[in-house]
Amino acid sequence: MVKRLFLLWAMIFALLLGGVINYVFFDWSRFKDELIETATSPDGTYTVTVYRSNAHATTPIMLLGELQFNDSIRRSKKIYWAKGESVKIEWLEENIVKINGTVLQVPKERYDFRTDL
Repeated sequence: MVKRLFLLWAMIFALLLGGVINYVFFDWSRFKDELIETATSPDGTYTVTVYRSNAHATTPIMLLGELQFNDSIRRSKKIYWAKGESVKIEWLEENIVKINGTVLQVPKERYDFRTDL
């Protein structure tokens, strides 16, 4: 009986811990406060969608850019994370996009302001 109870509590703890880890490290939906810009590549393969995230008081307004694969069932990919309030998306070629002056070759490259110090 004690082993079963311990196993039950261990499973509950593991599920809760897994949920917290998923929310903190992998769930980006909490940063998608407001859709501000969408642009599709010239050949229609990719779509870049940029969201504004405003966590208010102590944090700056952030921009989250997400690359969506239009021709396949692949999951979307986060390719742009920067401070700012407005965004300009420009496709230079089928797989090269310029977001607020940052040129990215999609789907390989991504930009994160925290690593560009």
